[in-house]
Amino acid sequence: MFKVLKNGANRIDIEINGKLNSSDMKVAIEDLLRSSKDIEHGQMLYRINEFDVPTFGAMAMEFSYLPQLFKLVRRFDRAAVLADKSWVKKVSEIEGALIPGLEMKAFNLDEKAKAENWLTS
Repeated sequence: MFKVLKNGANRIDIEINGKLNSSDMKVAIEDLLRSSKDIEHGQMLYRINEFDVPTFGAMAMEFSYLPQLFKLVRRFDRAAVLADKSWVKKVSEIEGALIPGLEMKAFNLDEKAKAENWLTS
């Protein structure tokens, strides 16, 4: 499951649970693109409850949207990741270091208030 919720003028909240297949990924990416089209200098809050590696079809679907996803990421300045697995947090911070202009920081699942404060600081 991948849910996208627009939370104010410049924020997107994303919740990820379980394993994504190609049709799930297509819907998720299209929701994300639609929800973020008017955002500038935005923030993202990811909540990753349970994460399974996406199917090969889901990864192929994501790859097919790469040009749009690169444009989308430029609309955001910060992303906070809430997760309980240390490897997910580490990977998200490495990903943030590789994306120019996007600052990404990981927090424990129970640190939502701390993550939201960081997003707006």
